[in-house]
Amino acid sequence: MQTSSVVRHIGADVAKDEVVFACAEASFTVRGVKNQHAALSAFLKGLPAGSRIGLESTGIYHELLANLAHKLGFVVYVLNPKDARNYAKAIGLRGKTDRVDSEMLARMISREHEKLHVWVPPTPEQREIGQLLNRRAKLSSLRQSLGQTLSGVDGFGADLKSMRKRFDEVLARIDARVKELTDKDPKRKEHVQHMLTLDGVGKVVAPSLVNALERLPLKSADAFVAFTGLDPRPDESGRYRGKRRLSKRGPSELRRLLYLAAMSAKKTKTWKPIYEHYRAKGLSSTASLVVIARRLARIAWSMYTHNREFEQTRFKNALT
Repeated sequence: MQTSSVVRHIGADVAKDEVVFACAEASFTVRGVKNQHAALSAFLKGLPAGSRIGLESTGIYHELLANLAHKLGFVVYVLNPKDARNYAKAIGLRGKTDRVDSEMLARMISREHEKLHVWVPPTPEQREIGQLLNRRAKLSSLRQSLGQTLSGVDGFGADLKSMRKRFDEVLARIDARVKELTDKDPKRKEHVQHMLTLDGVGKVVAPSLVNALERLPLKSADAFVAFTGLDPRPDESGRYRGKRRLSKRGPSELRRLLYLAAMSAKKTKTWKPIYEHYRAKGLSSTASLVVIARRLARIAWSMYTHNREFEQTRFKNALT
């Protein structure tokens, strides 16, 4: 049973077999706990109610702890490992061990929690849609690599055609399952149908956008752009004005899909003038497409938030 004493800030360094915990308030010494349901539950039930727990995203190994902690009422932060590494460098850590990492995470949660997003577990449908879309991206990449590998090699044309056909069959099955999961929820289905009215957004990008917006409700279009990693990062100091680059801190697959959507959108009547406008200003093709991708993300957030289809007149301020 959780105690009712003061809230603690806990850092958890997660590995496949063990989780090393540390507390920013030094209410207990660093300890290791098996990464198993019973052991983690017993440990968590001994923590003060409402404590904050920070851990890095580690593929699948962090999921058990994150879900258990959330079910027991703790505030959970699942952190980007890159952000955690940068924080460790910023506070001058020179070594890296399980103990050092857990203590660093505890300190980070204690001091920065007001600026971090609280983790909310995905529903089973959201989790499956996300997994399917990520697997789809990997299969598409493999299909493309296969073509490049055998391109121009005599005697393998039939093999290449056969393998591509098999890839296409699996991709079609994934698309069908994503559509099934989408149609299962009338509200999600409506949002996806709305997204499909946005020029450049197709059957893969639409559910990806909706799934992301469902998972992490954000208060503004700017926040969603930042989440995708399409936000420009300023590099300025005094009179120095460096080149702005994308932060690329969000999910890379969603960012890739928005860029592909921009490539498709630039051919439409809606977006072609905008693309040509930025090209005429001297922006490269890539930079111009990034501008469109960023605007697509903004409009998608607005469409989802207000539950509307794309209307060019309504969004004309975003298109000029």
